[in-house]
Amino acid sequence: MMTNPLDANFNDYKKAESQALEILQEMKTASVKPLDIELALLVAIFELHRDRLPADQIGGIIRKHLETLEPFYEANGHPDS
Repeated sequence: MMTNPLDANFNDYKKAESQALEILQEMKTASVKPLDIELALLVAIFELHRDRLPADQIGGIIRKHLETLEPFYEANGHPDS
């Protein structure tokens, strides 16, 4: 049976998301302040693209992702509730 490319992409995303959430939990157990975690995660995004894109384009990527994520979290409330 052939895998749908959209399903494969979604599965890849869910695997990366799961790993990111595991890293977040590790960071929380290290008693790191939320601001430190936030900045560290943003730095990771800049480092991911650093060799290919200028900083303003990386910032644009972050803003575009926020435009997508904010409505989801508004509609679904706090993930732990």
